[in-house]
Amino acid sequence: MAVRTIRLFGDPVLRAVSAPIDAIDDGIRSLVQDLLDTVELPGRAGVAAPQIGVGLRAFSYNIDGEIGYVLNPVLAEVRGEPVPVGEGCLSVPGLWHDALRHPWARVTGVDLDGNEVVLEGEGLMAQALQHETDHLDGMLYLSRLAPDDRKRAMREVRESAWF
Repeated sequence: MAVRTIRLFGDPVLRAVSAPIDAIDDGIRSLVQDLLDTVELPGRAGVAAPQIGVGLRAFSYNIDGEIGYVLNPVLAEVRGEPVPVGEGCLSVPGLWHDALRHPWARVTGVDLDGNEVVLEGEGLMAQALQHETDHLDGMLYLSRLAPDDRKRAMREVRESAWF
């Protein structure tokens, strides 16, 4: 289908809670293909539907060469105490800060055929699962920064060329 433009910090769709997908139709199949096409670009670990302007609960991922998607994902389980992990976001380009993330995570959802999907892992996979489900809940990783880091990050956003 198409590589879609990433919405940037300040776009209201990034702050809204995404709606569940009630029916899988041609529009949802097209959305999934766009999410997959968009996440395939180098340097991308995940793309949530709100990042391409669609307020529905879906995201794609590209972790260690494995590319996929999940519809109606739920962060079902996390393990371990949250630790600071270097993180960036396509919707906040050029910034990199330590966000608090659990070292292991599991997401459950469905695929286009309505079959259950379970994604789990540690490291980058755990981080991506938490990051992308945050997007679906209207949260950017900046909200997970320590107060002083968040203040510095917001200054960097205001001073950025894209803002």
